[in-house]
Amino acid sequence: MAVGEERSPDNGRPCLVRFEPSGLSVTVPAGTLLGDALAQAGLSVPLPCGGQGRCGRCVVQVREGPVRRRSALRLSEADIAAGWALACQTLVSGDLTVWIPPAEERVLRAEAGDRAEKSAPEVVLCEEAGPPWVAAYPLAVEPPSMSDNTPDLERVQRELARQHGLREVRPTLPALSKLPSVLRDGDWKVAAVVERGDWTTPAGPSRLLDVRPTHTDQRVFGLAIDIGTTTVCVYLGDLSTGALVAHASAFNGQIERGEDVISRIIYARQPERAQELKERVVGTINALIDSMVEREGLSPDQIVCATVAGNTTMTHLFLGLEPHYIRLEPYIPAAGRFPPVPAGQLGLHMHPEGLVDCLPAVGAYVGGDITAGVLRSGMHEQEAVTLFIDVGTNGEMVLGNADWLIACACSAGPAFEGAGAVSGMPAVPGAVEQVWIDPRTLEPTWTTIGGEPPLGICGSGMISLLGEMLVTGVIDKSGRLAADGRSPRIRVSEEGPEYVVAWAEATARGRDIVLTETDIQNLLRAKAAIYAGATVLCESVGLAITDVERVLIGGGFGKHIDVEKAILIGLLPDMPWERFTYLGNTSIQGAYLALTCQEARARVDELAAKMTYLELSADNRFMEAFTSALFIPHTDESLFPSVQESLARARGSEPGPGARSEGSSEGGSGD
Repeated sequence: MAVGEERSPDNGRPCLVRFEPSGLSVTVPAGTLLGDALAQAGLSVPLPCGGQGRCGRCVVQVREGPVRRRSALRLSEADIAAGWALACQTLVSGDLTVWIPPAEERVLRAEAGDRAEKSAPEVVLCEEAGPPWVAAYPLAVEPPSMSDNTPDLERVQRELARQHGLREVRPTLPALSKLPSVLRDGDWKVAAVVERGDWTTPAGPSRLLDVRPTHTDQRVFGLAIDIGTTTVCVYLGDLSTGALVAHASAFNGQIERGEDVISRIIYARQPERAQELKERVVGTINALIDSMVEREGLSPDQIVCATVAGNTTMTHLFLGLEPHYIRLEPYIPAAGRFPPVPAGQLGLHMHPEGLVDCLPAVGAYVGGDITAGVLRSGMHEQEAVTLFIDVGTNGEMVLGNADWLIACACSAGPAFEGAGAVSGMPAVPGAVEQVWIDPRTLEPTWTTIGGEPPLGICGSGMISLLGEMLVTGVIDKSGRLAADGRSPRIRVSEEGPEYVVAWAEATARGRDIVLTETDIQNLLRAKAAIYAGATVLCESVGLAITDVERVLIGGGFGKHIDVEKAILIGLLPDMPWERFTYLGNTSIQGAYLALTCQEARARVDELAAKMTYLELSADNRFMEAFTSALFIPHTDESLFPSVQESLARARGSEPGPGARSEGSSEGGSGD
């Protein structure tokens, strides 16, 4: 029997589980998952596949004691004999000593943050913004007397109407409870924080959120929050001017429980796990709020409203809604439009009565991040036929113009986020982002984000590398590595055939950075899904992909795409480069626009109602298009004439002096 193996556990018997090197311990019933025991001890290992046992990333070593394994996928017989086990698939059968290996990935995720945070973000302001959603209105209130015994609230309401034209202002209970003392302590001079109307009916009754002494800071702020599957981004804006005050971002705390929405939906099947996912994303947002508030010297109570953009699953998990049926045919979410919720009910670090407004979704896989993105893109105001693509963990896209809009989504998976690959990582400092391969020696030259020693390779680096491997003959059109002995960098390891991008001695981790044949196949499936989605979307309205006049690319990953290489591998359609425009994180930009402009917020609802949602999983054309796109660049090479020309040139002539040297001065060469 292998180390740590037990065939007949005594379920329910108390077992002491000790964790090394932390020294923490916990007592759990026999039959408990090791992953649950870790969570009970306050520890964590990543579960990128949502605890399904597919990814092998939650590996720990059982050094003493018996366990029972449900699955040993990705573990060799030698691994099992040495006590290695998957925390998400291993049951406690007795007293244990468990060693948790160094968590490089968790350290990276905790410290890196989004690359975009270090640069000035783009903010689009509304020309017809009108008055802010929430403002602090100074009031001089007439003190009561025996001849005027009007209650305090009515006195304030009367002055709000007389001095500021605000009528039908209804108080929240916390504001009403403090009103008498604040009025008298302030000698009947106060600032009333009022929310005008509500998020869906600006002309409706207003709310009195707070009353403040006049000597305090009267500025009020709002949050725009983008809950991405991988990254959470938060903007803090001054509601009186619309000016961006601060911004911050970090990896979504849910990522350790699934790297894609399907994995998280599966993980959330149990109520306590759904609650955990909610707490993880709220915790991520709160940490970002806390950092901005401290940096700007503000109070959380000065943040009085928030708009949230996220895909449909992320919004459900954030609000604590049941996401289970999103992944089951016929793919129905709990809601597409969500009621504004007081921040205190969600546990956000802002004014507890401030409303949190989640932007509307269009379908199960086209959420508020896309309606916000379309708002930001302005494609709904243009005559040109435009394709808007948000490239990330999910590939969502919208086609249309001022007259019509149609949307769809395809599951690209986490490949373009650098996840799921042996040497994959997010686009943070140390990630290989561009690669060039010498066609004669097959030696690579690469650059890393920040010019730091390489830690791994991110999505843009994989696209760049894949294109180079095709041009130089390292792979064929099906993505298979050439086993012709031309280079020691093409080898076979335990993971199968692979290409070595950087030898261990040149890396920051002391491990070879590789792209395996399995990684390549995952990338091909991801790029095929996005290209197939775009072509089917066009066909559904009687257009060819070449009829598209503009392609707008959104999403944090899209910023780093090399359009030439993306066309080369068949990710993007073959059309003139000037038709492509990168817009940045359109989700956060659209959310900020809705935060600071009532007209823009109303327009988001109009856009969501206007969009037709095409469910690709129910469309046979998608599977046919997907299968055809699994080759590089495509089964039908006539769709990519510029790629044909590039390949013909590469095969027909040797590169001239200095060719492919453009990246050698940035971030170092392969060795």
